[in-house]
Amino acid sequence: MYEPIRTKSVHSTMAATVAGVPSRSREEELDIQLAGHLAALLAVTDELGLSEAGDAIAAQVARLRGGMPPVRHAGLSRLSVAALHARAHALAGRALVVAASRADTSAAILAASRMDAHSAAAAAS
Repeated sequence: MYEPIRTKSVHSTMAATVAGVPSRSREEELDIQLAGHLAALLAVTDELGLSEAGDAIAAQVARLRGGMPPVRHAGLSRLSVAALHARAHALAGRALVVAASRADTSAAILAASRMDAHSAAAAAS
């Protein structure tokens, strides 16, 4: 009728058997992801010349990176101001989703306020 499996499962991973393989918790992964989205938002914010908003974003990135401040360099992408606001709005939205799943209230409030500011600026231009 039924013959038992005699070999090891092909679905087991080497990470489960090797000691010393670094692994991160879900919280650590979300911190990394959120810091990445906020750093991308910081780059666009700096390109737009919004230094006050950039300082607030940089403070959040530094908090998520354990106090290490982000490198700030406004590389010029030669996009229109409307396109930059649209990109910043999308990046702030991604940051808001991750901040909400991580239950990080301060980052979520910052991301939501940046979304509002960029949607208002896009509508005005």
